[in-house]
Order: sequence, then C-alpha cells, then structure tokens
Amino acid sequence: MKAYVVDKYQKKGVLRFAELPDPQVQANDVLVRVHATAVNLLDSKVRDGEFKIFLPYRPPFVLGHDVAGTIVKVGPGVSRFKIGDEIYARPRDHRVGTFAELIAIDEADVALKPGTLTMEEASSIPLVALTAWQALVDVAKVKPGQKVFIQAGSGGVGTIAIQLAKHLGATVATTTSARNIDLVKSLGADVVIDYTRQDFETVVSGYDVVLNSQDPKTLAKSLTILKPGGQLVSISGPPDPAFANDLGLNILLKTVMRLLSFSVRQKAKRLGVHYSFLFMKADGHQLEQIARLIDDGSLRPIVDKVFPFEKMPEALAYVETGRAKGKVVIKLE
Repeated sequence: MKAYVVDKYQKKGVLRFAELPDPQVQANDVLVRVHATAVNLLDSKVRDGEFKIFLPYRPPFVLGHDVAGTIVKVGPGVSRFKIGDEIYARPRDHRVGTFAELIAIDEADVALKPGTLTMEEASSIPLVALTAWQALVDVAKVKPGQKVFIQAGSGGVGTIAIQLAKHLGATVATTTSARNIDLVKSLGADVVIDYTRQDFETVVSGYDVVLNSQDPKTLAKSLTILKPGGQLVSISGPPDPAFANDLGLNILLKTVMRLLSFSVRQKAKRLGVHYSFLFMKADGHQLEQIARLIDDGSLRPIVDKVFPFEKMPEALAYVETGRAKGKVVIKLE
C-alpha cells in the first residue's frame, strides 16, 4: 500500500511517500480501505515529537488520526461489522496511521459512517467530535441553561463543540476573527468575541465551563471567567496528575506531569474552580451517538479544503498556518 511515513521526530519534518506492506489484521480488527482522512494539528505535534514522552512511536511510522472508508476484511473475533460496511473512526493511540491506503483498526474504535455524509465529510468528524464529546459530556457534564466558553470557535474542535454545547442546551460564547463571525453564529454561538479587537476576559464572566485550546497565557485568563465551582477542560495542556495516572506512567513521568500543571492547578484552587487536562481517546460507541446527532441535523461538519492524497504535505502545512476553518481533508482515489 501507499502511505506517508515519519522517518524521525523532527519539527516541520518531511513526510516520506512510501510503498509499505499491507497491515496485519488481528482477531478484533477490521481492515479499512481509506477513502478519506483528515489532517489535525495533532499530526504535526506527533511528528515534531511533542508527545513522545508519554505517547512514543518508533520511527518509521505512519501518521493520521481520522478515517472514513470501507471494510475489506474482518478478523475472526469481529462481531459488529462485515465486509462492505462504510465506517468512520479515530484509531486508538499507538495504532494510528490513516495517511495510507489501508489501515487495520480495532472494531471497538469504529462506527458506521453517518448516512447523510460523504466520505470526505465523515473523515473530518472523529477526532474533533470525540474531543468535544469527552470534554463537554464526559468531563464537564454540561447541562441545559449553563454557560460554556469555547475558544477558537472556527477551528476543527471549536466548530463541533459550539454545535454540541447548543444541543446540550447551553448558552455559548466563543472567540474568532472578524472574517469568521458569521460562521460561528451560524453554528449557534450566542456571544462572539473578535479576539483581534477584544480581550475575552473583559467581555464574559460567570461561566460554568471553559474549553481551552490555546496557550498558557490564554488558559490563565480563562480560569478567571469561571464562576465558583466552574470547570475548565484543556485540550492543549498542561497535562495533570489524573492524566498521568490514567496512562499508568512511571513515578518520574507522574512527577513531571504534576510539576507541569502545578501553577495552573494552584491558581484554579485559589479561584475555587476546577482544572483538568483532556487527551481524547478512541471510542466507537461514542461515534455511534455522534453519528445519530449528525443524521438528525444537530451537528454538521465544516470542511475548509479537500486535498488529493499526493498533496498530503501541502495539506499538513496549510493546517499548521492556523487559518483553516473547520477541517482539512485528504481524498484518496
């Protein structure tokens, strides 16, 4: 099969186009012919080595965390899917590799593709929708009538998180640039802050939940807009001790995680609010629930550009500019 390979951890490193053996199919795997995949900043960070301390891959490896495609083979232990099923998925960590013509995925990470979406649209959903779901539903437990602040509303996670928070009955505030105000309003944002002209912490206050995806300075400001007992969920760090425990890291790495998040956890404690770090997990059953919300019209994908497979490096470079609205997708023939 054809694939894009990371030969070594390197910032802005080149992806090598290669011919590789087809993936081996384990007992509980489905083998998927990739029709479309999406590019995420996570791919850049993995290639750059930002997560290798707790998410190590042994080069050479194939990047890619989103897929929509057709099942062409099933392992003997597979019970939920059959050959010919159209699916979408975010493969679990240590088994990523959707920048390829084929990928073997544990069936627990897979769901049937939403029937109302094309393959390209479906491939844009898994990572960002699972992130939004796990942040807003699992961790923050957003309830009707609450106020939710979502940073970077026109980005991949932001476009889905706004819609999900509205579906959950929340009032939603978000930040974006002037050119994307109409977009985030169309997704349901009630309060829109142009970050090029306004400081959000002077506009909003008394919020129940913040979904943080920005830098440490923005994170510190975000804690101050929460009401007492409020919850900040960060998908951009710093990692906290609960995350280290969940991964089963050794005592040294647990200590590192504790130190990295010490100041933000202390500030949250002083303000009487809660801080948690989220590193999204693969979950096929959650993707099933998300598919139902898509098919009933509660959620819709936002796709900025679709690149052909041979333009994968250009697509990754475009995502790294930070200018994409929603997701950037790769289409395979």
